[in-house]
Amino acid sequence: MRTLLILLVLGVCASWVASKPTQEKKDRVHHNKDLSDHKHDDSKDFQYDHEAFLGKEEAKTFDQLTPEESQERLGKIVDKIDKNKDGFVTGEELKDWITHTQNRYIYENVNKHWADYDKNKDDKISWEEYKNTTYGYAAGEEEFYDVPDKERYRQMLRRDERRFKQADRDGDLIATREEFTAFLHPEEFDYMQDIIVTETIEDIDKNGDGSVDADEYIADMYTPEADEPEPEWVKTERQQFSDHRDLNKDGKMDKSEISHWINPHDYDHADLEAKHLIYESDKDRDDKLTKKEILDNWNMFVGSQATNYGEDLTRRHDEF
Repeated sequence: MRTLLILLVLGVCASWVASKPTQEKKDRVHHNKDLSDHKHDDSKDFQYDHEAFLGKEEAKTFDQLTPEESQERLGKIVDKIDKNKDGFVTGEELKDWITHTQNRYIYENVNKHWADYDKNKDDKISWEEYKNTTYGYAAGEEEFYDVPDKERYRQMLRRDERRFKQADRDGDLIATREEFTAFLHPEEFDYMQDIIVTETIEDIDKNGDGSVDADEYIADMYTPEADEPEPEWVKTERQQFSDHRDLNKDGKMDKSEISHWINPHDYDHADLEAKHLIYESDKDRDDKLTKKEILDNWNMFVGSQATNYGEDLTRRHDEF
């Protein structure tokens, strides 16, 4: 029974979030995704802003509401965004809201499985609760004595514990929902980027020198068959490694170069959208918004039946 339980760890262990099977190397790169599939053109409609602010599904819900209902719900959202309750929405608060909105599926997934780990129902998950639930053992690493490949599972346990401690910002080994989300989805949290780089090196660095050379880089995405000539795309990747990955041209990627590779400096779409919404709504130009300023410009933040009707008329006019 113990052996069966430990084998099931492979399916749920957070250590494997960052691991990628062969042929999926490009998934290691964490790009900032756009906030909407719609083109951002406020001269035509505010659909991009609506989906950025609410998320795609919630934006559809607002589109079915009357203008009065939309404004009432927006007012309640503003109260949530204003975390310090000072009566203003700052750019940082708005950015945090947009980021949270775009990652809603992650939080929903964490909430769905929360009760599986929160055994004492205190709305927090301790390291012991996670470890015992995931691995099935209350004791230490020596308890893997009856499991094949026991060293592998000990490494997984150590890796999970290190990541848990990184996510646990106050160091009490008890995770809030936000901290537990960072533990399971570190790619979405800036303060977890170092641990992603460390885990990436551990995944790819086969000779244990703490860096990634060209052969290790290629092996992460390509396993050749016996006597198979190297495909052209692999040769192209080798050139990419030489030209764009190995920045200091020493034949390998160090921690800094790996960070540059997997965390490219893309545009921060949430930050740009927050600044855009503030600029368009900030009447007194104090770089923050009151609830009234947001509600005065409510149709940029959320939709309604009325805005949909107006957009339909505009589209029909353009067609004619």
